[in-house]
Amino acid sequence: MEHQQTEWKESWRDEYLKWICGFANAQGGILHIGRNDKGVVVGLTNPKKLLEDIPNKIDHHLGIVADIDLLEENGLPYICITVPTYPNAISYQGKHYYRTGGTLQTLTGNALDDFILRKQGRTWDSVPVPGVSVGDLYQAAFQEFRQKAIESERLTPADLNISDEVLLKNLYLTAKGELQRAAVLLFYRDPEQFIPGAYVKIGFFANDADLLFQDEIHGPLIFMPDKVMETIYLKYFKGMISYRGIQRVESYPVPREAMREAILNAIVHRLYNSPIPIQIRVYSDKVVISNDGRLPEDWTIADLLSAHRSEPHNPSIATTFFRSGMIESWGRGIDKITKACEAAGKLEPSFEIKHGREFIVTFYTDTSVGDDVGESVGVNNTRQTILNLMQQTPTITAQQLADMVGISKRRIESNISYLKQEGMIERVGSAKSGHWIVKQMN
Repeated sequence: MEHQQTEWKESWRDEYLKWICGFANAQGGILHIGRNDKGVVVGLTNPKKLLEDIPNKIDHHLGIVADIDLLEENGLPYICITVPTYPNAISYQGKHYYRTGGTLQTLTGNALDDFILRKQGRTWDSVPVPGVSVGDLYQAAFQEFRQKAIESERLTPADLNISDEVLLKNLYLTAKGELQRAAVLLFYRDPEQFIPGAYVKIGFFANDADLLFQDEIHGPLIFMPDKVMETIYLKYFKGMISYRGIQRVESYPVPREAMREAILNAIVHRLYNSPIPIQIRVYSDKVVISNDGRLPEDWTIADLLSAHRSEPHNPSIATTFFRSGMIESWGRGIDKITKACEAAGKLEPSFEIKHGREFIVTFYTDTSVGDDVGESVGVNNTRQTILNLMQQTPTITAQQLADMVGISKRRIESNISYLKQEGMIERVGSAKSGHWIVKQMN
């Protein structure tokens, strides 16, 4: 069947040189001429002439060599063109094509820049920035890195008792005596002078159209996670206070561990050649974090959610964050996010890629982020309403609760999970024929 490295065409057309170009730029592949889209050999009327013409056209237009074989199946001839992957970028009529999945993409703009850098064995964040010296960097940013690295025990005081210039060299943030883009992003006071859009925008929305208020977080990346967390949890989230015995318990719509990991992932793995900043949209029932990001080639969201190796888009930035102790290097970020939500009794967040380069994490909060501070976690308005309805109608379903309370079924289920965990309700019988027992009312 057709897949990443196989394509079938019934007859030859010169435009199929684009597919050969795409294979050469990606992982190589095989182009069959004389098979229909079901993979059935239908034969060719001029196989010997094609056997002479195709190699010449490949050489003339692409400057590469491919293996061309004339084969036969059920007495019908077909041609098999085997294309190796090439270490340099290949173009056809001035355009660079790339085979990904079962599609052929035309690389332009930032995607083309990234592709050519990868072919050169480089990454976007390793490119030098002319005209910036170590003395231009922000001393407070270096101090922040040193403090975090020592506290996390990733580096010792002896490791860090060196000049800033040597530290940058040890972190592989210099190239032939020049600072890399990663060094500017991490340690320059205002990296947006060189890299537009390198900041985080936070907004509180009544709905998708109505923005109520917003903040922007600027400065060196090494400060960014703490600044974003502080802004969100002090201004956008209000803690819910409850007491278990004499112990005061404070809870937030999104667990700190999950939110911090999501923010770190966005900052570390973002495509910084895009001018669009990281955006955090806070609603009454969800928090959406979006950034320009791309999964490794051939990866799907399913791959991301399962055990996987770490394959950072910005390895220089990722290495520095790792040395600081803020991230790990084992590809466990997504797993840590979901487990933190599960441990806090929250709904599992969703992960998606839009348009091939916008990575989105959505946290579903189980209480309104605008509820008054001081309201008990166990008896906020939503949960109290659920308890009242369950006591009045023990057989009520989650969907009926959602309709009556006026929130999504997902949020109802999250609240039910919390109430069960706290021992406030109990389900007796099956999901279809059972009923609720309310053990605690306030």
